[in-house]
Amino acid sequence: MPLYIMSSKKNPTRTRILNATWSLLDSEGGSRVRMSDIAKAAGISRQALYLHFPNRADLLIATTRHIDEVKKIDDRLAASRTAQTGRARLSAFVEAWGNYIPEIYGVAKALIALGPGDEEARTAWQNRLNAVRHGCAAAVAMLARDGDLVAHLDEARATDLLATLLSVPVWEDLRHAHGWGQADYIAEIHRLSSAALIRPDAVS
Repeated sequence: MPLYIMSSKKNPTRTRILNATWSLLDSEGGSRVRMSDIAKAAGISRQALYLHFPNRADLLIATTRHIDEVKKIDDRLAASRTAQTGRARLSAFVEAWGNYIPEIYGVAKALIALGPGDEEARTAWQNRLNAVRHGCAAAVAMLARDGDLVAHLDEARATDLLATLLSVPVWEDLRHAHGWGQADYIAEIHRLSSAALIRPDAVS
């Protein structure tokens, strides 16, 4: 699944619902994401809300995709998707996703916090994780194609490792708990991912 999926329906009410959900997740930390709260924030009835989104899981997933669309994730990923080598794809994906995390951190944190007791929020966040993993897998597959992937990792484990390095909790720990700057975070994830995944004897 690609990291972005364009909205299948474009109309003012749908957009207002998605923006209201986004705002509630971002500002309330996930504590207010009931359908009734979203309907109130969007200025519509609950019945009208359910006409656009039959269940909360669909709405939360659609909101993450809406954010991607608004923030033009397709453009941000262009360099990764058009890269001609695994090294270039890895570097471009780290740059794109690593710099996107702070822009979606509020919503990500809310969905993660809700997850343990909220199956719909967990489903929405898993949908996002699957999309990120797809990008990681594509970079790893190209490294393997080029003969640059380290010998001791198969593609699945290499993808696991890269997805973990690029996870929101790792970003949060380094940036918030330890006070790293964003540029330092990106630079070190570049170095770590290259050291972990690229054969040391591979020709640059």
